[in-house]
Amino acid sequence: AARRDFYWLRSFIAGGVAGCCAKTTTAPLDRVKILLQAHNHHYKHLGVFSTLCAVPKKEGYLGLYKGNGAMMIRIFPYGAIQFMAFDQYKKVVIKKQLGISGHVHRLMAGSMAGITAVICTYPLDMVRVRLAFQVKGEHKYMGIIHAFKMIYTKEGGFSGFYRGLMPTIVGMAPYAGFSFFTFGTLKSIGLAQAPNLLGRPSLDNPDVLVLKTHVNLLCGGIAGAIAQTISYPLDVTRRRMQLGAVLPDSEKCLTMVQTLKYVYQQHGIRRGLYRGLSLNYIRCIPSQAVAFTTYELMKQFLHLN
Repeated sequence: AARRDFYWLRSFIAGGVAGCCAKTTTAPLDRVKILLQAHNHHYKHLGVFSTLCAVPKKEGYLGLYKGNGAMMIRIFPYGAIQFMAFDQYKKVVIKKQLGISGHVHRLMAGSMAGITAVICTYPLDMVRVRLAFQVKGEHKYMGIIHAFKMIYTKEGGFSGFYRGLMPTIVGMAPYAGFSFFTFGTLKSIGLAQAPNLLGRPSLDNPDVLVLKTHVNLLCGGIAGAIAQTISYPLDVTRRRMQLGAVLPDSEKCLTMVQTLKYVYQQHGIRRGLYRGLSLNYIRCIPSQAVAFTTYELMKQFLHLN
């Protein structure tokens, strides 16, 4: 019984460690993305790869990992809250008997759990972005705790930690919905056009065709990429609003709509609303690969199988 009791805790630790490893692997890409999204004046004229090369020259190799500590601290509570909230929301959604399919139940509960986890861990995301945007020689924040204190005292107490929450939540909705939609569409087209090549009979019901594992991963990847592209301008908006006081033009970026308009007017679509998007695509593959591999290893290590 003891082994079963701590099962959820162990699976949570496995997921957390996998998340930490995946995030650390892609931390340099994340740092560069933040610098580009908000047009840091040191790297303003550079592209993705030139910034990746310029950061270590200017700030040393550890410069690529700025803000990663706050990211690590955020992963465990984020996972725990999402995990527990999902179970609770699923009970509520199923109780209400909305007359919808199981997929939609999961999608609704999953979206609500994701939003809950984001709201609870948002201040850590805020601190991480502030730390990641600093360039060597111009340090406003000395570390995580100092950043917390400074934002709290200088930017209106607790509400100071929640700038940019609106675009974050608005951006999550199309993300969840659209990933499902694209995935479903790709799956039905694929199975209709090339059932033998892409499909295999489902294990629990041999009459039903499901996608082969690698095709499944591929479709999931494409769905994720499309959803990310749609919600990317909201990601740029969130970063700008989070940086608020640090940016010279913060008074023009107080609300979500103001920020979107401002970025579009100042920098246009490609160099403004979509700046750094290619990093998102590059990041997905190593991040997913490391996360899955670590999770599998941790499962064996913690006897979860």
